[in-house]
Amino acid sequence: MPYRTKDIVIVGGGSAGWMTAATIVSLFPDKNITLIESPSIPTVGVGESTLGQFRKWMATIGLQEEEFITECDASYKMSIKFTNFYSKDSGSFHYPFGEVSFDQNNQFPINEWFAKKYLYPDTPVQDYVRHAYDQAPLIEHCRFDDNSNGDFGTFNPRRDVAYHFDATKFANWLREKYSKPRGVNHIRLSVSKVNVNDDGIESLVLEDGTEIKSDLYIDCTGFESLLLGQSLKEPFTSYSDILPNNRAWATKIKYKDRDKELEPFTECTAIDNGWVWNIPCWSRIGTGYVYSDEFISKEDALDEFKEYLKTKKGITSPDKLKYKDIEMRIGIHERTWVKNVVAIGLSAGFIEPLESNGLFTVHEFLLKLCKSLKYEYVNRLHTDLYNRNVRGMFDFLASFISTHYALGVRTDTKYWNKLSSMHYDEEKLFPEAFMLPQLGSVEQDPNLGWNPGSSGLHCICTGMNYIPTDKISHDFWCFVYDGMGEALPSYIQSILQNKNQQYEYRTQRALSSPTLNQYLKQKYYGNN
Repeated sequence: MPYRTKDIVIVGGGSAGWMTAATIVSLFPDKNITLIESPSIPTVGVGESTLGQFRKWMATIGLQEEEFITECDASYKMSIKFTNFYSKDSGSFHYPFGEVSFDQNNQFPINEWFAKKYLYPDTPVQDYVRHAYDQAPLIEHCRFDDNSNGDFGTFNPRRDVAYHFDATKFANWLREKYSKPRGVNHIRLSVSKVNVNDDGIESLVLEDGTEIKSDLYIDCTGFESLLLGQSLKEPFTSYSDILPNNRAWATKIKYKDRDKELEPFTECTAIDNGWVWNIPCWSRIGTGYVYSDEFISKEDALDEFKEYLKTKKGITSPDKLKYKDIEMRIGIHERTWVKNVVAIGLSAGFIEPLESNGLFTVHEFLLKLCKSLKYEYVNRLHTDLYNRNVRGMFDFLASFISTHYALGVRTDTKYWNKLSSMHYDEEKLFPEAFMLPQLGSVEQDPNLGWNPGSSGLHCICTGMNYIPTDKISHDFWCFVYDGMGEALPSYIQSILQNKNQQYEYRTQRALSSPTLNQYLKQKYYGNN
């Protein structure tokens, strides 16, 4: 039955709740928005890393970068670094944000680095990013530059940079400085009862006996999923068959030398039974250990995490740190908009923290929801289209993240042996075309809203030694290009020589640029 969305109630605060409130009040200031937040339920509070699309969301609702950075303890993020995912001692590779900068020559329209890897097999996979991204020297040396002189080629700081920030400060800022001043009604009480009828949620009863009625209810209650899961009983689809990690330990550590430790990337380091994240905000570092309790108890996982912090991070007394135990529900509800209830954030679904997908799904789901809220009435078509688009995006992300494990060859523990030996449903894996940098040959998927071939999948696959060149493809290129076989190595060599010169120049330029710490201090933080 069609219904209006003039009155909207959001249940749950945290990043998801206040991002929802801020988005809707910005785009629809005439709607009546109420956010109900229980004072007794803590938020997860570890979603401190974003992807580049976060900037689009900020611009959409008019958030100013300078205020956001200083209020939310934020820093810049230019890449994601993966360490020892391929094999135990395989080293690291990067997935930078932004456009690739390959030489596109009509005479030879293939990626020259993959030809280089075929012709020179000893080329390390870490060399790929240096060849493909003009900002690679900045990332490698923890520097930052606004590229006003164009020294870093295609690098665009307004497009190719995301953020690390304090999620708790972020939610508080959106609440006090953005949402409430624009008219969002904030109620700090727990919901004691949810009344359900054939149309969805009929009303909410608060702990003081107040009954709340609304046109639309948005569930931001985290893994509890109070409205969609518990009250409407919407089935939940688990992704544990391809993503078995279901728990995490999280903590915060202080800087010893911020000039060196404030890195412009999130680092993900694979250890015995999972992986550790390292997220450098301005005033401290957030870190955590993601693992599967199928292979290790939470007590043993904490001991393993502490040992990592001691041996790899130089924390002399890891027992003195405060740790948060997080149990994760991996998967998504079959539908995330059911009748008059929409779930946003963890209440809708979650994959795992790899690739910073938590906040990404929040703002992307919200922007899709707002396409329907602009109409005076919503009907079944709106909900069906929303559910299809959201599920398509979620499945894409799950497949993308599972690739980080599917391509590995680690067998040093039972955990890694299972991940490298798992059966990955072929329907959830990517066509090979998506594993290459986008050269204009892969059509955009309307369910996703962007082009999968333009994603960072080519960085992940290359870093994990999935190289789409071999003798067959090489011989085919030679055949297509009329006996160019003898000239091919010298042709590729000329391109590579030019690329190497560019990289050497940009490295010298990067070393003369300020460290990320120096840049942020000068532009935003002063002596703080």
